[in-house]
Amino acid sequence: MSNSLFGTDGVRGRVGEEPITPQTVMKLGWAAGGVFAEAGAGEKVLIGKDTRVSGYLLESALEAGFSAAGVNVCFLGPLPTPAIAYLTRTARACAGVVISASHNPYYDNGIKFFSREGAKLQDKLASRIDARMAEPMKCVDSSELGKAERMTDAQGRYIEFCKATLPRTRTLSELKIVVDCANGAAYDVAPRVFAEMGAEVTAIANQPDGFNINSECGSTHLNALAAKVAECGADIGIALDGDADRVLLADAGGARIDGDQILYVLAKQRQQRGAPGGVVGTLMSNIGLELAFKEMGIPFARAKVGDRHVFDALAENGWMLGGEASGHIICRDKSTTGDGIVAALEVLETMLESGKTLRQLVEGLTIHPQSIINVPVRGAANLARHARITAAVEQAQSELGARGRVVLRPSGTEPVVRVMIEGEERARVERLAKQVAESVASAAPPA
Repeated sequence: MSNSLFGTDGVRGRVGEEPITPQTVMKLGWAAGGVFAEAGAGEKVLIGKDTRVSGYLLESALEAGFSAAGVNVCFLGPLPTPAIAYLTRTARACAGVVISASHNPYYDNGIKFFSREGAKLQDKLASRIDARMAEPMKCVDSSELGKAERMTDAQGRYIEFCKATLPRTRTLSELKIVVDCANGAAYDVAPRVFAEMGAEVTAIANQPDGFNINSECGSTHLNALAAKVAECGADIGIALDGDADRVLLADAGGARIDGDQILYVLAKQRQQRGAPGGVVGTLMSNIGLELAFKEMGIPFARAKVGDRHVFDALAENGWMLGGEASGHIICRDKSTTGDGIVAALEVLETMLESGKTLRQLVEGLTIHPQSIINVPVRGAANLARHARITAAVEQAQSELGARGRVVLRPSGTEPVVRVMIEGEERARVERLAKQVAESVASAAPPA
């Protein structure tokens, strides 16, 4: 995308530093409101957030901007990102806005938009918003200012939506579950969804204080979940991230189950039910997943990193299942974006329908060793053409051969370049990853 403000998943950064300042976020609301109004999309925008302390500041700034553009605002409070997508669509709003930095620490925050259909904002509209940011901010006449209200039943609406993604007769009463809410947006709704479905639920990291979101908990830190699963004798552990659009799992023995393995479980079960179609992964999806789907006769395609790109590839192919190893799982027949709770519910239903444990369900998938190193950099635009980096990548790929991959990807959410090496031998993969990462670090200015 050729604009300067939007990254892989909206606008993100450290609070108090550009672009996440009150002034810029207010102007972003004004710019977005003007673009939505020009598009004839309507007058009401929904705003939800996670549990970061800065959410209070940023939602007020956004409200001021939208009001200045003559657009009404409806506050949803702390809710998972997929809940905002769902409610935007069902409440007939012109757009949805999420204030969240997903899996990042509390001192970061971000703004991402959903269209009136509940899909991630397309490049064309994002570019128009970005262009309007360069214009002087003007306020509509006082008689045309936007108003604000609050949706008091937002949580209940989303809980009922999640439950409705499983058959009406399905109960989870046979299962004992541990849910790690990451002290984030799903701290209240996630335990309620699983409990209302009949499961015995133990919730952890469900006491947010504005600062502890993702802190040694959630999908980026599974140790606490694994320990709690063992302590409770649970059948499964479910780890969400700060805005609950990602999910990773722990089996009854505490072993980590990532997004690639979740895709394998769901794709295999859907195939057994006779559901047609293929699966979309990303450039970072493990080659073992691709080989497993080839053996099963399930078409597989790779998209660019980001659940928006996965969704677009699904829509283009007419398929229903896709996701990322990080835990963004899209069930397009149920949701318009990654939804950690919805994906977890389908895994639970698969366990009950098959009569198998989670460990048994992932058997048959061989995950190839993969090493990912995040190299802090200030700018990554020309790294692919840097001679030292090119030589290191070519050398690594030559050594790995046809059954290994080298991927360098600038992050759209953090000032880092992700170096990923994948192959059959872990020691070789880790050695080559360090070599390539060192070449990137020496060639690029540090962040």
